[in-house]
Amino acid sequence: MILAVGNRFLIRREDDPPDSPRATERIPIILAHGAAFGSGEHETTASCLEEMERLPGVGGADVLDLGSGTGVLAVAAAKLGARRVVAVDPSPAAIEVTRASVRLNDVGHIVTTVHGELGAVGRETFDLVLANIYADVLLGVVRDLAPLVRPQGTLIMSGVNYDGAFDVKLAYTRAGLRLVRSRALENYGTFVFQSAAAGADFEAR
Repeated sequence: MILAVGNRFLIRREDDPPDSPRATERIPIILAHGAAFGSGEHETTASCLEEMERLPGVGGADVLDLGSGTGVLAVAAAKLGARRVVAVDPSPAAIEVTRASVRLNDVGHIVTTVHGELGAVGRETFDLVLANIYADVLLGVVRDLAPLVRPQGTLIMSGVNYDGAFDVKLAYTRAGLRLVRSRALENYGTFVFQSAAAGADFEAR
């Protein structure tokens, strides 16, 4: 699997040949094998990557990747210049794949992996929160997740099926975030929220 995603990323598995002719033009992301979601082929993962590359403020940002899976979003944030990335997943198998992907991409000095639920993060806040998880999970953590987005911060979420889209948008708006963009995919929706106090410095283009 060698996959170009968005305008900037080139994703491959660890045993794929590294010398793609497009490799010098894009940011390379190497994914470890294992039982974890997020290869870049699925529409929700691709849309999160595409939304992230549009943000001018990833460089120097503190980032949370909730439900990290293969670690593709965490690694992408690190390679876009994030100061620190916290990758969280409740699955032991998934967090091991995240850790392996972090090692393969030499971003261990940026990405911290955490096996656990959102509560393992504590009260730390972030400039950018990534959540490519199902609608029922997003609804269950809204009271804890929304406050983790700093003023002038952004939340990118996907994995929301159409039946749950209205409830998710309403819940996060009521929690103090502002919906700045939504994308209808084939089977899911992707939403970009900002804190109510968000300013131009981290505005999505």
